[in-house]
Amino acid sequence: MTIGIIANINKPKVVEVVSNFVRKLKANGMSFLISEALLARKDLFTEKTNKSNYVNNDKLCKNSDIIISIGGDGTMLATAYKAQFHNTPVLGVNLGKLGFLAEANINQMDIFIDEIKNGNYEIEERMIIESQCCGHIIEKLYAINDFVIDKAGWPKMIDINISVNSEYLTTFAADGLIISTPTGSTGYSLSVGGPIVSPKTDVIILSPISPHSLTVRPIVFPGNEEITIKANSLYKEIQVNCDGQRVISFAPPLELKIKKSPRPLKLVHTSFSSYFETLRTKLLWGIDLRNNNLHK
Repeated sequence: MTIGIIANINKPKVVEVVSNFVRKLKANGMSFLISEALLARKDLFTEKTNKSNYVNNDKLCKNSDIIISIGGDGTMLATAYKAQFHNTPVLGVNLGKLGFLAEANINQMDIFIDEIKNGNYEIEERMIIESQCCGHIIEKLYAINDFVIDKAGWPKMIDINISVNSEYLTTFAADGLIISTPTGSTGYSLSVGGPIVSPKTDVIILSPISPHSLTVRPIVFPGNEEITIKANSLYKEIQVNCDGQRVISFAPPLELKIKKSPRPLKLVHTSFSSYFETLRTKLLWGIDLRNNNLHK
């Protein structure tokens, strides 16, 4: 089995973590590939690595059986975006703050290496959404968490029109709109009042950003429906943000057709973590802050 390693080189102690991880992989007789981005820090490694172990991320995703993403949710999203094109499963190791997408923490390294080596894991499929931009020459866009239609540098609201399967739904003015997967429901969508949705569900969530009307609320659609978003602005551009990482500016009016991608994201799920445990831990559910007692 070949393990691919992608890490955020800007995280504190990342070189120490990767060195320790490589040492443990060697001890378990497992081969590995390392993102060439880490070559810039190679001189700090405490574990010897050959230059041939370093490859670009596309080659790493293509030639790995499992990819380990070391960093925060941003690193995980960037890794998952590359991995989904090669159908390679990803396991996230959290070095960030919140870490909703991470399966493990660095202190669990021995456990998840052992589980991977012995095949004690499952591959969980998560929805990816894709977007085709009408009237603009651009490749199809993909999002694991969400697409965000944003007013860019314009201080005023933009007009947003929504249709579902070619049937008109509504028009409203707002700062923008979040189109989210269940995985992304605990991200930006949650902060604007969107629902928390189990990642095993097959739905697409629309969450308006500061709409002018109080009756405009988040809405959930079946995953097999195509949603058409038309956005217009008096400003020179409207932005589409993919997973908070890839931002494209368009001259208005903008029209996007969004639907579920036929290609899912594959995540490695081990026995020592669960989605509900993550919710309780990250959102501090069940904790009475008045006396710091946990209600079970």
